[in-house]
Amino acid sequence: MRTRLLALALALSAAFAVSAGPAMAQDKPSLVTVLTSAEPQTQLMAMILTMQAAQQGSETHILLCGPAGDIALKSPPSTALELQKPRGMSPQGLMKTIMDKTGTKVEVCALYLPNKGVGPEALIEGVSAAEPGPMAGELLADNTRILSF
Repeated sequence: MRTRLLALALALSAAFAVSAGPAMAQDKPSLVTVLTSAEPQTQLMAMILTMQAAQQGSETHILLCGPAGDIALKSPPSTALELQKPRGMSPQGLMKTIMDKTGTKVEVCALYLPNKGVGPEALIEGVSAAEPGPMAGELLADNTRILSF
């Protein structure tokens, strides 16, 4: 009897360990920040919240579309480099910090480069054009949250 109870307890604990595996894998949240705004304070706030999420354990990804894509250019508009109060940060500067310190992937929308009339060489190092299929998959993942600015 004791052997049967021990065998049952081991079987149940193994079953719970297997079933808990996928749930535990999804415990780490994913954040996709979709930024379209040309407004530098909005751009900077998007970067601040993305950085905070990364520091709190979230996997982060930034998608820049329309005028927000300009902050990923090697020669961005001056607003992307202007230091904002109170901490003296710029949208592009904080975006680069996020990439360097957290490994956050930054991409521009697939339509950005062709409609801007430039190629990938116009982007700062580490930024690329998003592929629509994989990006849609990331946006639809169960453990993903989306911030849109």
